[in-house]
Amino acid sequence: MSYDKVDVPEDGEAITLADEETGELNVPSNPIIPIIHGDGIGTDVGPAAQQVLDAAAEATGRSIAWMRVYAGASARDKYDENLPEDTVSAIRDHRVAIKGPLTTPVGAGFRSLNVALRKTLDLYANVRPTYYIEGVPSPVKNPEEMDMVTFRENTEDVYAGIEWEAGTDESEQVRDFLEQEMEVADVIHDGPVGIGVKPISEFGSKRLIREAVDYALANDRDSVTLVHKGNIMKFTEGAFRDWGYEVAEEEYGDDVITEDQLWEEHDGERPEGTLVVKDRIADNMLQQLLTRTDEYSVIATMNLNGDYMSDAAGAQIGGLGIAPGINRGHGRCLAEPVHGSAPKYAGEDKVNPTAMILSGREMLEYLGWGDAADLVRDAVEETIASGKVTYDLHRQIEGGEKLATSEFADAVVDKIDELA
Repeated sequence: MSYDKVDVPEDGEAITLADEETGELNVPSNPIIPIIHGDGIGTDVGPAAQQVLDAAAEATGRSIAWMRVYAGASARDKYDENLPEDTVSAIRDHRVAIKGPLTTPVGAGFRSLNVALRKTLDLYANVRPTYYIEGVPSPVKNPEEMDMVTFRENTEDVYAGIEWEAGTDESEQVRDFLEQEMEVADVIHDGPVGIGVKPISEFGSKRLIREAVDYALANDRDSVTLVHKGNIMKFTEGAFRDWGYEVAEEEYGDDVITEDQLWEEHDGERPEGTLVVKDRIADNMLQQLLTRTDEYSVIATMNLNGDYMSDAAGAQIGGLGIAPGINRGHGRCLAEPVHGSAPKYAGEDKVNPTAMILSGREMLEYLGWGDAADLVRDAVEETIASGKVTYDLHRQIEGGEKLATSEFADAVVDKIDELA
């Protein structure tokens, strides 16, 4: 494998696909991992995450051969483009990678690089775990009740980017087609109008829901909730719900029961070893996250719903500064924090790297390095619980020690050494 402006580490080995059907990987003890530090604060949190992940790997008898690749501002400097083929090919070839935040302009410029990477690499499941870290200030009374994993479909919905700008010939052509050919009358107001299309497919929905169900079964979770707005969007989000129940009933046998079966056949008592599949309307689910937090374990939903809902869930455990994420496909993943690039803090060595570090933890889990992943979470939690925190948390607690980004990474590494 060779690239135009990317050097392949000589001290690492490539991850390969062990089983085409299942997507199982062959992971060496010294894998080559592409990393994009990212825009804005990515220049701070990227190196901090590398340092912590290196320590966890070393503590468990392994190593990571990092391969620096570029997107966003760093790619424009090096390649004069936002997403060079080098970067896409390197991630595709090496199968497991991690990235920091990339800036997406609002209302103008290029489409989201985050979305572009997910779609180009067919990373169809955006997985966002939300769990409480002891010592993190939270706006709710019992943040520890939140332990939820959101599976957000990554390739369809309004994020597919099928839209036409108001006042263009294309927009007017679509309007004419809808009004004249499809006989959709009295829906679109007169004057310039922007129009978008929201695709939700059986294929895309079912593979996302399978991923959520398989994860729940493998990790002893008790439920998967299909979140949708199918009472209004009956043939898109309603179809997502229906396809979800089809997957549960037709493909998983006695391992999975529906919520209706739970009450009709088991009087509300979940049989040991089974998984309950249920559904909730999206707006109600945002309320349920607060009022019935502990009733939800794994969520399967569409792109836009998943974005809103996982951010709201993140607020309950202290904010996006500690919220990890990972994009998963067939034998391939790209870990990334949920938060944005916060360019005004770039290079100041002050922001919280926890979300990037914990995204790296999800990457370690994907590699099958559960022991290293546990070390990362335990070390982060013990560091924060001891009051050693970055400025964002320090201003909310009493008696803590305010650390720079790099100092926080050092403290987590010291804790890893203690725990190992």
